[in-house]
Amino acid sequence: MAPRRTKADAMATRNALLDAAERLFEEKGVSRTSLQDIAGAAGATRGAIYWHFKDKADLFNAMMERATAPLDQLLLDPRPGAPAPDMDRVFEAMLEALHRIATDASLRRVMQIAIHRVEYVQELDAVQARHLTMHRQWLAHNRSALERAFAGRSCPATVPPDMAALGLQVLVEGLLQGWLLDTEAFDLVQAGRSTIATYLRGLGLEVKTPAP
Repeated sequence: MAPRRTKADAMATRNALLDAAERLFEEKGVSRTSLQDIAGAAGATRGAIYWHFKDKADLFNAMMERATAPLDQLLLDPRPGAPAPDMDRVFEAMLEALHRIATDASLRRVMQIAIHRVEYVQELDAVQARHLTMHRQWLAHNRSALERAFAGRSCPATVPPDMAALGLQVLVEGLLQGWLLDTEAFDLVQAGRSTIATYLRGLGLEVKTPAP
């Protein structure tokens, strides 16, 4: 009789599959990587994949969530009853997120995959849906912070909060995309500190700039 699998065994297999997916998605791209490829690289069976994940999109989202959950908590603070976002805290959280991406190899790898190695073909509709959900949550979070910051000014804002939030998101996403294309081109955190602070200053907002 085969030994009964423990929860620890199952978790080890799941993590091995996610580790293999990270490596292969980065190397070959998501569309060109099959579930059989991932199972083979992890030393597991195709059946093991379907034990843990319903399809490639489910596996991809699990890979992203494993790596980015700390970032989501840092940037969005989803705790029940959490205080309304403050622009200084949002700024600090963005810089900390950029620091983690720059220094954590696994996190950097999944960001590289998400930005440069994925095609939103039909089998990955759930991946696109997750990306869109996070995009909207980030926009709403930053819009709330900007509204509070604008409300504290003596003169009215020249840009509506929704457009200001969109501009901030485009700035950070573009910065990250450019850095992932060439990680030697500039220091991600220093560039983020300078460009985000300059953007906010252009909106008439001053934020406390953390020391490098």
